[in-house]
Amino acid sequence: MTAREGAPAGRDFGGTVVVPVGEGPEDVVVDGSGRVYTGLADGRIVRLAGPAGPVETVARVPGRPLGVELLGDGELLVCASEAGLLAVSLADGAVRTLVDRVDGARLEAVNNAAVAADGTIYFTDSSQRFRIPQWRADLVRRTATGRLFRRGPDGDVDELLGGLEFANGVALAADGSWVAVAETGAARVRRVWLTGARAGTSEVFVDDLPGHPDNIALGSDGLVWVTLPSPRVASLAVVHRLPAPLRALVGMLPPALQPSPGRTLGVLAVDDGGRVVHRFSGEIPGFQMLTGVREAGGTLWFGSLTGSTVATLAV
Repeated sequence: MTAREGAPAGRDFGGTVVVPVGEGPEDVVVDGSGRVYTGLADGRIVRLAGPAGPVETVARVPGRPLGVELLGDGELLVCASEAGLLAVSLADGAVRTLVDRVDGARLEAVNNAAVAADGTIYFTDSSQRFRIPQWRADLVRRTATGRLFRRGPDGDVDELLGGLEFANGVALAADGSWVAVAETGAARVRRVWLTGARAGTSEVFVDDLPGHPDNIALGSDGLVWVTLPSPRVASLAVVHRLPAPLRALVGMLPPALQPSPGRTLGVLAVDDGGRVVHRFSGEIPGFQMLTGVREAGGTLWFGSLTGSTVATLAV
């Protein structure tokens, strides 16, 4: 289903509260006590107890922390880009590496994840050609080398889906029947069936998104929330139609001359049939590049790759 079919009237981001936390809080996750965790560009993992709560550092990790998830009792799962998939103790900040190589090859762009009840982890490696800071180059060149992996409780890792156009956010169905993955370059979300007659097959879950998706997450409301840090970039679509050598030339231009994100932010929520239930769009003063979203008890929390704040809004 496309995200344009039967979409409800959108809301703006009026009433959003912005909270300073530090540079680059790309993703957010909320624990059972309402505390919010995020990772910063300098490697710190920080926690805040609501909009007015203090910001405290709970750990420091190698690499660039991106996606964050709760991992069992007392640990946080951190997608640390070139440092791999990490588990962080919330008690003492100890860091252990869960996955940094697959089939002997080092992972360079671990981006986002979802955790099943049995401890199985589904996570993305956005590109086999470029690290996360070079995301523009990957989107321009359209490498389609992104992958979705599964790490079982025994530590074994297998690839569920490859050939993705900058594999990004991951969300797991509430009943564990499927896992969804965002393709930033293709402006869509795909899913892989994990159980039932369709197990092992994949399909487009939400197509023709009005923006380029980043992180996605299952909310406490049972909906999959999808971030759209930028509207669709028309110049990127033009570049994608060029021959590969010309796309490579565009990818070598200074960032200011390459296709760039727009200023309008967006967030969608879709049900398990891919139908849009909620839609927000607009700008948020003091906040930019909305890349992370988490719904918990009727409250939304937003993260930003390039800003220095997180934001919160009641649904």
